[in-house]
Amino acid sequence: MLLSVFLSERFRAYSGHKDEKNAFVSFIAKASTVGILLGVAVLIVALSVINGFEQQLVHRLLSVVPQVEYVAPSRPIANWPEKVEQLQQQPRVSGAAPFIAVNGMAQFKSQLKAVEIRGVEPNYESNVSAINQFTQGTLVSQLKLDDVILGQQIVKQLDATIGDNVTLLIPKISEQGKSLLAPKRVTLTLAGVIEMGGPIDSSAAFIHLNKAQSVLGYDNSQVTGLRLSVDDVFEAHQIAMRVGQTISDYVYVSSWFRTQGSLHQDIQMVRTIVYIVVFLIIAVASFNIVSSLVMEVREKQGNIAILKTMGAKDSTILATFVMQGLTQAFVGVLLGTLIGVVLALNISELFTWGSHLFGANPLEGVYFIEFLPSKLVLSDIGITVIVTFLLAVLATIYPAWQATRVDPAKVLGN
Repeated sequence: MLLSVFLSERFRAYSGHKDEKNAFVSFIAKASTVGILLGVAVLIVALSVINGFEQQLVHRLLSVVPQVEYVAPSRPIANWPEKVEQLQQQPRVSGAAPFIAVNGMAQFKSQLKAVEIRGVEPNYESNVSAINQFTQGTLVSQLKLDDVILGQQIVKQLDATIGDNVTLLIPKISEQGKSLLAPKRVTLTLAGVIEMGGPIDSSAAFIHLNKAQSVLGYDNSQVTGLRLSVDDVFEAHQIAMRVGQTISDYVYVSSWFRTQGSLHQDIQMVRTIVYIVVFLIIAVASFNIVSSLVMEVREKQGNIAILKTMGAKDSTILATFVMQGLTQAFVGVLLGTLIGVVLALNISELFTWGSHLFGANPLEGVYFIEFLPSKLVLSDIGITVIVTFLLAVLATIYPAWQATRVDPAKVLGN
């Protein structure tokens, strides 16, 4: 083994000499190393960004949007305190809260903006939502009867500030449920602003549950829906169906898979595509190792023949060229991993800097976040390194085996 290491080092030093005819072989070898380097670095950065999006989906978006909802399609749900208490006692349910949801308009002076109005009970809402973490001014858990909390984009479009009186236009339906009446106008004080950096900023309007009940003509025990938070968001649908069977009211069962599930599927699809595409790039770079080693074996047939006449075993020759190919891969993997890790740890800052430099943010108004997240996972680095080395090993086997097939009598006889 030591002899193979020594021979591999000598062959590599000889191939890299500028005055030698086989300088082109050295160029191909370096090109394969650079290809592996770029492939590994790109894969680590891409997977870190995908992991970051998934983390933000779970800990940011899914901590605010409803994980599970039971919505009454016609008449409201009665006696909500008892039913919330019942839901909270169900296995795998971490919190429950009532709500009244209705679409309406927000008006300030001459500006109008469509909003999704949610009447919430402040004492219960923090059990199912982390919206307080993204709220400035009065928090949702501190809502008063005449307060309203709006998303940042709504406030920006209305050109309002905290303390202004904002009018909400809430539609009313006739008692027969067949026609719309004139909308109810409710003037409230803008007490807080939600800043999540996503679509919630352009649609959410929170008011006190009692205010929503009085506007819609409900009594204090009636709501349009019940909301749950669960201990595992990826099993929310199964939990929603099981817990929903305990509710006596006729309700629609909804989980975040219906509203945000396509986003999660897109993230997983992109992860798969990145794996396939980048590993193909690494495979192409690894096959450059095949080219460089094949040419090197051809150039060094004389050296191989002399080694064989001196008693070198086929296993020694095989190990020599395998190590030479793996050295190329090792350098590429090492440098690619270092570059990928450094970029992955700083990609968020680099993206922000680039956005300020060019004056445009490509994520603004498109995704549920307006920054580029990153989460470096050691298992991704491990998989990348292992698969790259396996491809490199496969790439070195054929040229190394060809080296063992050199016939000293034919080579030295010529």
